[in-house]
Amino acid sequence: MTNKTNASNNTTAANETAAFEDQAVKGVGSSAEKIFGGMAKPMFKSKGGKKSPLSIALLAVFMVLLFVAPIYLQGMNEMYLLSSMILIGLFTISALGLNIVVGYAGMLDFGRMAFYAVGAYSAAIIAIPVAGLLGPTLEMWTFPFALIFAGLMAAFVGWILSLPVMRLRGDYLAIVTLGFGEIVRITIQNNPFGLTNGMLGLPNRGDTIPAPPFLDWLRETVHWSINDLNFHFMVTRNVYWYYVILIVLILAVIIIRRLDHSRLGRSWAAMREDEVAATAMGVNVTKAKTWAFVLGSFWGGIAGACFVFQMGAVSPEPFNFFNSVIVLAVVVIGGMGSIPGVLLGGVLILGFPEFIRWFAMNHLTEAGGGIPDLVSNLRNLLLGLFMVLMMIFRTKGLIPMKSKFYNLYGKGKSDKGDSVGSATGTVAEAAPKGGAGS
Repeated sequence: MTNKTNASNNTTAANETAAFEDQAVKGVGSSAEKIFGGMAKPMFKSKGGKKSPLSIALLAVFMVLLFVAPIYLQGMNEMYLLSSMILIGLFTISALGLNIVVGYAGMLDFGRMAFYAVGAYSAAIIAIPVAGLLGPTLEMWTFPFALIFAGLMAAFVGWILSLPVMRLRGDYLAIVTLGFGEIVRITIQNNPFGLTNGMLGLPNRGDTIPAPPFLDWLRETVHWSINDLNFHFMVTRNVYWYYVILIVLILAVIIIRRLDHSRLGRSWAAMREDEVAATAMGVNVTKAKTWAFVLGSFWGGIAGACFVFQMGAVSPEPFNFFNSVIVLAVVVIGGMGSIPGVLLGGVLILGFPEFIRWFAMNHLTEAGGGIPDLVSNLRNLLLGLFMVLMMIFRTKGLIPMKSKFYNLYGKGKSDKGDSVGSATGTVAEAAPKGGAGS
């Protein structure tokens, strides 16, 4: 009788323990959903994780338009629009780098143009001696070398910035990055060690930035005309740099997208949602922050190097706080953490004012009475109005970051019918094997 009573008590205790563990697991699952709810839906909704035919068709049409646009604009002598598209590409590359810091890692950065400036001046400083070493025949290969050097120098400066800001968040981090951006700009103006030539910029008198690979050959070889349409095309400097910047932009999109889906990307997502919880789960937050600054700065330096070779010169004026805010606005308005959002934000934030100016100067000149100048000067007011409306009606941006949902109990279906993965496996992949201290 006593044995039966003990067995009954043991069974009751085991059931209570199992029920308690089940509730605990459900509680942890709920917490995991809150922390990691936002990490794995594909960019385009489709079945089986594949892009839908419509998405593929739209992407193909968009890519064709991107490659055909400079040919049409150059042939029709619309040089201002072509120059504006180059500017959009440069700022968008820098914004993609900022998206790593702000969108993926959740750290506010107001000093983006500092890394743009470091990349531009690093490329300009190294270009002249490298071209001299390579000689007249090989000096065109200076650009690839300077491009990598500029990216690495900007990444190094980003690493230096990451050291003192590890414990800062929110407004304090924003103020430090703002101050850092101004420090870099003022340092460049003061010509440290005679490297930057102060307000006069680089290159120094008598020096020239070498032409990039095959530009001169393409100028002489590729040209055609359609007289009936008044269409005359040749490969100018702007056409060449449009395609170079477009290729760099495509590479940036591919690489940053792969980063988002890597273990490091999952660490950024965990840190962005809840830094304390991410640390408790074994994510090395210090390392994740450092890599965010380093990789984000790298793409800023790449954009700066393209800028100085495209312009043929560089001076401190473009690297001001206003342009840092514009790059941040591209990320916020487009959608933080969303690569398509950043691309669309770059086109709208940077292209909209320039299109208004082009339209005023080319189609309103006959109106007279100062109307073209008036419309052109209103472009920034209209841009500001657009941004205010966006913050009211689209608080998460034009194309918000797609959420990824992870289920603690393994593969299954979420409430919305989306396939989900394992939160346990995801946390384990995001965290180093040695835990938080590794």
